[in-house]
Amino acid sequence: MSSRTEPSFRESVDLMFNRAVKLMDLPPGLEEKIRVCNATYVVRFGVRLRGAMHTFTGYRSVHSEHMEPVKGGIRYSPAVNQDEVEALAALMTYKCALVEAPFGGSKGGLCIDPREYEEHELELITRRFAYELAKRDLINPSQNVPAPDMGTGEREMAWIADQYARMNTTDINAKACVTGKPLNAGGISGRVEATGRGVQYALREFFRYEEDKAAAGLSGKLGGKRIIVQGLGNVGYHAAKFLSEEDGSLITGIIERDGGLHSADGLDVEAVRNWIVKHGGVSGYPDAQYVEDGAVLLEEECDILIPAALEGVINLSNAERVKAPLIIEAANGPVTAGADEILRKKGCVIIPDMFANAGGVTVSYFEWVKNLSHIRFGRMQRRQEEARHQLVIDELQRLDDVMGNTWSMSPDFKDKYLKGAGELELVRSGLDDTMRAAYQSMREVWHSRDDVTDLRTAAYLVSIDKVAKSYHAKGL
Repeated sequence: MSSRTEPSFRESVDLMFNRAVKLMDLPPGLEEKIRVCNATYVVRFGVRLRGAMHTFTGYRSVHSEHMEPVKGGIRYSPAVNQDEVEALAALMTYKCALVEAPFGGSKGGLCIDPREYEEHELELITRRFAYELAKRDLINPSQNVPAPDMGTGEREMAWIADQYARMNTTDINAKACVTGKPLNAGGISGRVEATGRGVQYALREFFRYEEDKAAAGLSGKLGGKRIIVQGLGNVGYHAAKFLSEEDGSLITGIIERDGGLHSADGLDVEAVRNWIVKHGGVSGYPDAQYVEDGAVLLEEECDILIPAALEGVINLSNAERVKAPLIIEAANGPVTAGADEILRKKGCVIIPDMFANAGGVTVSYFEWVKNLSHIRFGRMQRRQEEARHQLVIDELQRLDDVMGNTWSMSPDFKDKYLKGAGELELVRSGLDDTMRAAYQSMREVWHSRDDVTDLRTAAYLVSIDKVAKSYHAKGL
């Protein structure tokens, strides 16, 4: 790679993969087997809209079937292309392996700008796309399970699930054909917030280790840390909201399509979000400094930078000027391979995308399990937990009565302790456990090997090793 040549997203993934496998002793041929996509299906289908036939191009790529079903989102974007989809499918394989979700990697995309179509038109397009994929088993609860991605959400997943059910009327597990559905269509509590919540849990785990903070030149806790967020979509919004409201971090910058906002005192994330929803952008927001070229905020002084929208926003053209000592990749591939090299040499610590944004696929896994088990989490044990906790409260209340003014329960202890875990609490608990375990597996490699100097390489080593062991167990 020339120092002046920017690698494509797919080339970045390949370069990072190559850097990791050089440090591994894989059997001949297995490296190539893990690297390549198994198959990519390209579909071109017509939908009659506005009195004319319109042709759309869609993709579904399957990277690895070392575990089935394969898993990965479907994005709607005019920039969708085969290389991007295959690179994203590869990342899904490594991501699932890293967080121990029992899936292979897949990804889908439709070359479309959803903002150009009415809701009923999008439904027609989505259902036709789902039909083309489902009839080839590229949507199937046991073979290929899509999810939301950029440009899609609960609404599109509900349409896909319904289309699959119409085509497979006797499949009792039809709801498990796709995740990210609305709650009333078989979804799970906490799925919408999952990726942003995962970013929060990833940062919390990073800040538990003095050695890791020192590597980034940071100290203390998340409270008071200055954070700049690029992209206030679903992921960026939830990450910023939770970090500011629950951890006391200061969101000093927000970058959107039409510019950026900056405030040294911290931005009100909810107020900015409401402004964007009402006005379509951040321009005109009254309580912060508006910057017309939002990208310059990527280079602003801060403690943590969270790119949460597009690929390649930190690249060879701006990496030298990025001042953040810690970057957490909430989006897929926001730092190119060239920029990654520059940032590492500067001493910047990057928490990689395959870990940082794995909250979505983790909670998708929980939703898939819920759909297959046909029962919501917490239904069997919640009231039993509350009854058992009531015994403890009764004993404490008796002690309270006996001791009078010398001791009493804290005012809100009883209500907090009595509440049994419902689905949302269990989902958050499972996500937190997953993110902690995955981070610990990365940092162990990071700190135990002299030839591993960054978390991204550590993440690739952990995930590729797990994929290789799966293939070995299959006899390959």
